[in-house]
Amino acid sequence: MSAVDDLAARVARLEDRAEIRELVARYGFVVDDRDIDGLGELFAPDGCFRSRDGVIDAHGREAVIETFHGRYAALGLSLHVTHDHVVSFDEDDPDRAGGLLSSHAEVHRNGRTMVAALRYEDRYRRHEGRWRFADRLLSFMYYVPVEEYAEALGSLDRMRAYDSPRPADFPEQSASWQDYARRFSRR
Repeated sequence: MSAVDDLAARVARLEDRAEIRELVARYGFVVDDRDIDGLGELFAPDGCFRSRDGVIDAHGREAVIETFHGRYAALGLSLHVTHDHVVSFDEDDPDRAGGLLSSHAEVHRNGRTMVAALRYEDRYRRHEGRWRFADRLLSFMYYVPVEEYAEALGSLDRMRAYDSPRPADFPEQSASWQDYARRFSRR
């Protein structure tokens, strides 16, 4: 590969990374603004939106939209804020990539003000010339009423958006967390 071709490939990769990061940022805005048409455009036609606990399991753009109609029935105002985002590209397919994103949300859910710490494990696919979500897996570190926030961080049952508290999706469930506890808990 010539230096010019190498530079062009590196610039294209930077442009792809920037577009993927904008896709992720747009997600928070369209969700908070209830821009249902905009939300649909973020997902590939066969894209999925799922949650680690299995409560959300939408396959296909139309199912994703229907899932959000259901979420909006329980949610009032919301504010989704993205944080760190790591993007990795498929070396065999220039139209596929993956991502890991940390995020927070403030929501009014079923009459209660709640806060949530989230992670999204994403797969992206270029569809019709634009990067879109091929799969978005949502996990929670906590989802708690604001008045329970301080106490909840000391508990394993930090999922409190449903009828009864449940264990959080991470970090305790991760292999690295469990490996650390196994290897170093004697210290």
